[in-house]
Order: sequence, then structure tokens, then C-alpha cells
Amino acid sequence: MKRMFYQVYVKNADAAIALYLQAFDAALLNEMRSAEGLIVHAEIDIFGHVLALSESDLPQGQQITGNTMQFCIQFQPDEAATIKRAYQALEEGARINHPLGKCFYSECMTDLTDRFGVRWCMFI
Repeated sequence: MKRMFYQVYVKNADAAIALYLQAFDAALLNEMRSAEGLIVHAEIDIFGHVLALSESDLPQGQQITGNTMQFCIQFQPDEAATIKRAYQALEEGARINHPLGKCFYSECMTDLTDRFGVRWCMFI
């Protein structure tokens, strides 16, 4: 096997990429665009893991996201500030499933579905 990465299809992939670059202090690895300028395939590095994004061709309202999969990121105990920064970037327009705070297994945890329909869980 050469590699495994994660792929999401979203409406307004350019905005999603900009948000994730900010939220996770990520790096854009590459992008390919259609003749119309839409993201056909882009890859960003989030803490050493590749997330690929593409512009969704499904009409708004027909997308099924945020309920069948979730990206979980477990941080070291001293990285609560990283979780807080990501949460603050992602929370606008998000459905907050668990607000940033303590839970039974973590001193700092959040679970949210961002405005692009991508579900994230971050905890220490």
C-alpha cells in the first residue's frame, strides 16, 4: 500500500480549505482545479495526516455528511490550547454536539459538525 488518506466532498471547497488551514495550522500540499476553477482535488496536511477535499457536485440539501463518519483527533495533555484555537475557528455556523469542555474521559473535548457538514471530535 502506498498510503491512506481521508477525503471529503463539500460545497465551497475553497472556503473549507481556508478554514481548515486556519483551524489546524495546516499546510496546503497540492490542489487541482477544473477549467471552471473549482477544486477537483486538494490535499492539506493536518498534524501529519492528509485530508483531501473536492467540490461536491451534489445539489445543496442532498449531501449526507456529518452523521456517518467523524474525524477524531486526540492531542497530548499539554495541547488544550490547540483544541481551543481549532474550536474557535470551526464553531461559526457549526452544529455543536458537545461544547468545548470536560467530559467523562477528557479534561478538554469538543464534538461539532462544521458549516461544511464535516464532523470533528477533538480531545486530550
